[in-house]
Amino acid sequence: MPKDICLLYCDKKRLITLIGPLGKKSLRIKLKILILKPEKILVITQISFNQMSNNEKKKLKPLQGTIISLIKQMILEVSFIFSKKLMFVGVGYKAFPIKLFKNQILQFKLGYSHQIYFKVLSNLNVCCHKATTMFISGNSNQNVNQTAALIRSYMYPEPYKGKGILFFNEKIILKEKKKV
Repeated sequence: MPKDICLLYCDKKRLITLIGPLGKKSLRIKLKILILKPEKILVITQISFNQMSNNEKKKLKPLQGTIISLIKQMILEVSFIFSKKLMFVGVGYKAFPIKLFKNQILQFKLGYSHQIYFKVLSNLNVCCHKATTMFISGNSNQNVNQTAALIRSYMYPEPYKGKGILFFNEKIILKEKKKV
C-alpha cells in the first residue's frame, strides 16, 4: 500500500474504503481481509477455510483474484488522474464544448446532416484546445475509457481514407482501392 493512501476496513459490514489525495472509494466484499499494520500489506482469506468443501475452495480462488484486482484499481483511482486524447481527422470534423448550467455538453460536427450532442459525466473533465483535438480526463479509468469509446463510436475511422475519430498515436492501415 502506498504511504499517502489511508485504508479503512469494517469487519462487520465487510466494507473496505480507500482515502487518497484525489478522493475516496468504497468496495463491499464477500471475503475477510487481514491487514498487517507495520508493512501495510493486505491478505485476503475466507473466514472458515478449513470447514469448506473442495467445490467452495475452487470458487474462492477466482474471487480472491477479482477482489485483489478491484482493490489495485481503487488504489490507482484515488492516487492518479487518467486521460485520453482523441483526434478528429477529416474535413469539417470538429468538437465544441458547451457549458449549460452545471452540465457539460459536447457538440460534434462529423459530416452528418445533423449535429450530435453528448452529455459528459460530472466527474470527468473534457478540454478541446483545438476543434480537432479533445482531452478526456478523470480519476476513474473505466469512466474515461468508456466515454472515449462512446465518442469514438459516432464516427469510427474508415479503412480507405482514414477519416474519423482516432485515439492519439493510433495508426490506421489503409486498404488499397479497387484496381481497374
